[in-house]
Amino acid sequence: MANSFNKHLNGPAIILLILSVLLTAHAQQLPDWTTKIRKGHPRLFFNADTFPAVRDRALGVERKGYERIKKGVDKLRAKLADQPQPKARELGPQAAQAAFVYLNTRDTRYLELAKKCLDTSLRFYEECYRQRKSVNWYSTTRVHAVMAWDWLYNDLTEGERQDYLSRLVKVINNVIKAKPRIYRESRGGYNTGFYSIRNCQWFIGCTGYGTGIEPELVNEWLVWGHDENIKLLQHRKKACGDDGGGASPTLGYVFGAYPWSEQNFFYTWLSSTGKNIAPDWPHSAWLANYVIWNWIAAEPVPLEFGYGDTPHTTNRLPSHYLYTHMANIRHLYSAEVPQAAAVAQYLQEILPHQSYDRSWFIYPFLLLRLDNSRHTFKPENLPHARHFENMGQIFMRSGIGMDDSYCLFTCGGILTQHRHYDTLNFVIYHRGFLALDSGTRYNEVKNGQHLANYYAQTVAHNCILIHQPGEPPAHYWGGTVTGNHGGQHKQLGSAVKAFETNEDYVYVAGNATACYRHGIIKRKGQSDLPEKCSLVTRQMVFVMPDHFVIFDRVITTDPTYRKDWLIHTADKPAIIDDNTIRADHGRGRMFCRTLLPENAKRTFVGGPGREFQAAGKNWAVETGSLKPEKLALMGRWRMEISPSAPRKEDMFLHVIQVGDRKLKGMVETELIRPDHRRGVRLRINGVVWEVTFDITGEPGGHIKRTGGRKIINAELTDTVQPQKGIMEN
Repeated sequence: MANSFNKHLNGPAIILLILSVLLTAHAQQLPDWTTKIRKGHPRLFFNADTFPAVRDRALGVERKGYERIKKGVDKLRAKLADQPQPKARELGPQAAQAAFVYLNTRDTRYLELAKKCLDTSLRFYEECYRQRKSVNWYSTTRVHAVMAWDWLYNDLTEGERQDYLSRLVKVINNVIKAKPRIYRESRGGYNTGFYSIRNCQWFIGCTGYGTGIEPELVNEWLVWGHDENIKLLQHRKKACGDDGGGASPTLGYVFGAYPWSEQNFFYTWLSSTGKNIAPDWPHSAWLANYVIWNWIAAEPVPLEFGYGDTPHTTNRLPSHYLYTHMANIRHLYSAEVPQAAAVAQYLQEILPHQSYDRSWFIYPFLLLRLDNSRHTFKPENLPHARHFENMGQIFMRSGIGMDDSYCLFTCGGILTQHRHYDTLNFVIYHRGFLALDSGTRYNEVKNGQHLANYYAQTVAHNCILIHQPGEPPAHYWGGTVTGNHGGQHKQLGSAVKAFETNEDYVYVAGNATACYRHGIIKRKGQSDLPEKCSLVTRQMVFVMPDHFVIFDRVITTDPTYRKDWLIHTADKPAIIDDNTIRADHGRGRMFCRTLLPENAKRTFVGGPGREFQAAGKNWAVETGSLKPEKLALMGRWRMEISPSAPRKEDMFLHVIQVGDRKLKGMVETELIRPDHRRGVRLRINGVVWEVTFDITGEPGGHIKRTGGRKIINAELTDTVQPQKGIMEN
């Protein structure tokens, strides 16, 4: 096969190619790295040297997948047989699939079909541009058209090569430069998912380089695409730190299409230059670590916490793409990052969706190093909590089973992509979503005002509100924010002040002062608006397996600025006594008791017409035919705890206990007041816990346990316990 690819580079053709390379390089002063790009084709995902192994895999261990693709190609060929020029439509993926089948069979019927699909797609792209319509939010199908051109290169006439690539370049350039922008044509760059129209530029530059076709734009895109991908890798490396994660903490993105851009650059750089650069960027492998900590064990499928711009209709862990992502990690990193490859293998074995995603059909045929990733991983050896510093999240859990308690605490972080105004928020799951994020992104086109005015705002989360009259809104995408319901104004700026995890408890302390309106606001034509607070901190102790102690300190600049402590529930909570509520969801039950402020005012917001009340309006959601269970996951009720009298400084102390529906009541809880501290004494199955917190200065406190198998008597840490990589004990 290598000879059949290279035979087109003999004689006059190779002279022309060399002249073209020299002329374009001289004209544009291309970087030195461009000389590493191989002269022949194909270059994208495989080349003449690697194709035999790819073909062997397609006709061997992955034959079932290959035959499925070939069957689809045969069906399309029969359908288009009597259509010399089919109606313009998107057939980019089909062009690439037909080209791949052709390379495997050398049957010219597939060559002709691939060319027909390529021309049909090009006419579709051109028609969309003329009508100023979007082809697709994603670049994927158009990249497949580029792949088809690259794979067919050696079997196209000079005229066909020129025509197809020139049209591709022109139509993509037109969309990129269109003013006004074409609606629903994403143009995001390295700090997004980078699956926009601009993502095509690398692929076109990489395969078009040196051909003499549209050399100015091709060379410009080659360099820009390379540089943008390097920026993307640097951005994501920073986001992941030494823990793992991605460009957004919203899982539909980071477990969905976001990894494609990294993986595709790794694969195409390897195929076009012969160098595997994936090991230079090990952060990409740590996605597996982020998956394992977001995983809530449940039947019939795993769940997630519902963080960020998640629809909140099922809270199912978005796992459709994960089998493929994990396979790519195993292939790219089996030797260099064996721990991550081991986690990836473990996840593949337990995922409910155990088949390759078809968005990039070529992946399964590239996975030549899977057998090198046979490592062991035991999730039960992980610690009880994991701090993802740059993602701004701390995950806690009593274990990894379906009857364990799971909690997500939000603080710190460096990313704003699809992140809400939710610092110090907590989500608690035990056999059901008991303290949850409320609101939804469901049907965002119709519910954009809900998304912007309620869902993304602090009021939708288990946070603290500080109501300052006249406070300007905190803007968010999807709609026009018209008011501020006492929320935060900055997504970033909070800091984790302390963190510790051990076999008995997890402790975290966070300061969110900088996320609230902090400093003097200059307002044109109006009086200056002073800062609204000087302190907002939250400390949480997870006494495993079922109890959470939460202590908040809030200092406002004006005593009249009302403070609300919020907790959201799926359904209407039951009132147990003046200080205690009960809330159920799924098979789980939660009790929440208020110990401070004493004589607190308690308000319940929810029910028909008041589910999403904020800034004087209920931001209703058009839910169509969604069933009650899906509506419940949007959080239809909240409890607000407010001081009974206005003060600048207030403390909130709550105890949450979780269990199954058989749980009849809370354990004995007692407010205690040692000098300079406030806290609670808990009597749990013959064991007494005392957890106290400092009421002045930096967050601090003490924890004491008597009775049972182990005595604990220690100050709460004032440092952040370091964690790195996969923390197997």
